[in-house]
Amino acid sequence: MAPLFLFVMSGIKHISSIQNAEVRQLEHWNRKSRDRRKSGKFVLEGMRELSLALQAGYQPEKLYFCPEIIEQEVIREMPGLQGCPLVSLSAEVYSHLAYRGKTEGVIALMQVKPHRLEDLKLPNNATFVLVAEAPEKPGNIGALLRTADAAGLDAVIIADPRGDLYNPNIIRSSVGCLFTVQVAAASSTETLHFLKSKNIQILGAALGGSRRYDRVDFGLPTAIVVGTEATGLSPVWMKEADLLVEIPMRGAIDSMNVSVAASILIFE
Repeated sequence: MAPLFLFVMSGIKHISSIQNAEVRQLEHWNRKSRDRRKSGKFVLEGMRELSLALQAGYQPEKLYFCPEIIEQEVIREMPGLQGCPLVSLSAEVYSHLAYRGKTEGVIALMQVKPHRLEDLKLPNNATFVLVAEAPEKPGNIGALLRTADAAGLDAVIIADPRGDLYNPNIIRSSVGCLFTVQVAAASSTETLHFLKSKNIQILGAALGGSRRYDRVDFGLPTAIVVGTEATGLSPVWMKEADLLVEIPMRGAIDSMNVSVAASILIFE
């Protein structure tokens, strides 16, 4: 580890105690959804995720790095970090803050985005959107975002969200795809009005749907809507959907993981 005086000479603050007030604040932002929403900030970990966020126009407020893992020069060369304040962390402090066991020595304090429906930029035709109603598990949301990125969807809309999009588990499980896909969050009523105003057909995924998923015309501007694994789509979506579609189940159970079901429908 480089001597402390090198950090002082270069004007970079160094933190070596996990009791440091700044470290404790980062912990709160990382763990408490209420604190993230109130402050408008979130903690981002990892070089890949940071690079994707910067490309998406996210603004870093401060960047923390462990010099035993990554060199300061590597960080300084990243596009979008010019002028961003840097803080070095001891290996102990970094290990304490790091959400994942193996990362690249970088933790950034970022500003959130609003994720409004009106900010979505959709093509005039062949629009393809995924709507997830009230998803509860961060891992499922992350998986849905990965699929949306892989399939090149125009947007993902979280209807009636149960948490916030900057949960570390969502960022981790999406492998940064939260920053590569347009994402909006709104109520189901607002989302329905938005889709109908754009003349986007609404296909609701439901058991006992009126049509098999592989016999549907996906060539029209389309929104696929998936519900929770426990209860499926709520009555409002069942009623307002233009068509209810189903995936035939051949085994003993009558449902599958929501991210798996969404992947089947999206790639069809």
